[in-house]
Amino acid sequence: MTAPTFLHLDNATLGDWLDAGRPLTLVDIRDPASFAAGHLPGSRHLDNAGVPALLAEAPRETPLVVICYHGHSSQQAAAWLAAQGFAEVYSLDGGFTDWQHRHPERVEA
Repeated sequence: MTAPTFLHLDNATLGDWLDAGRPLTLVDIRDPASFAAGHLPGSRHLDNAGVPALLAEAPRETPLVVICYHGHSSQQAAAWLAAQGFAEVYSLDGGFTDWQHRHPERVEA
């Protein structure tokens, strides 16, 4: 039996999914001040205190994308969330920093 795992997601694909209106759950695990300063529209801040609400509210069949600063911490969080029963979990490669650099018009505060 293999453990649930996550997939890597590049900026271009996420941009295409957002343009197409694909249902997604976007969670940003950066610190609250960084999230408040800028984040992907439609994303929700996720810290340890918010995990129970996410687990209770987020549909397990909707793809879930985890965003961190540079795409490293999100991998561990994505693996954990996949183990919680989310069917399709992604870690955003390059994280918010790369997204903001490539898509400054798609960042909100």
